[in-house]
Amino acid sequence: MEKTFVAIKPDAVQRGLTGEIIQRFEKKGFKIVGLKLVQLDRETAEKHYEEHIGKPFFENLVKFITSGPIVAMAVEGVNTVEVVRKMMGATNPKNAENGTIRADFAQTMERNIIHGSDSLQSAEREIKIHFKDSELVCGWNRDTDKWLLGG
Repeated sequence: MEKTFVAIKPDAVQRGLTGEIIQRFEKKGFKIVGLKLVQLDRETAEKHYEEHIGKPFFENLVKFITSGPIVAMAVEGVNTVEVVRKMMGATNPKNAENGTIRADFAQTMERNIIHGSDSLQSAEREIKIHFKDSELVCGWNRDTDKWLLGG
C-alpha cells in the first residue's frame, strides 16, 4: 500500500472543515494511519517547505502554516499520492475542477485549505517530518477492504 502526507491547513481548521475533508478521504476508501492536531513551530515548517527556501513566497508559506493549528495525516491506499492530489484540486482554487476540495472550499491560492505530497519521495520525507514511527498505525485491516480492493 502507498502512503501520502496530507495537512489540513490553518484556514480549514479555523473554518471547521476538518471533519468534512477527512470524511472525503475515508469515503474514497483511504485508510487514515496517522492523525493529529498540531501547532507547527517555525523549524518544522521550514523543514516541511525546504524546497522553497530562497523563493519570494517562502516566508509567507511559513508564516501561514504556523498561524494556527493544522491537522497532519498519513493516508494509505492504492495510488494514494495521485488520487489525493486529484481530490484536492489545483493549487490555485480558481483552476480547480468542480467537486475538488479546493474548488469547494478555497478562494485564494494563499489560503487553499489543504496540502498533499506531490510524489512518493515527498510523501516519505513529509511523513517523517510530521510523525514518529510510533505514531503511525500501518497494516491494520478493515472488513470493507475486501470490497474496495478485492480479496
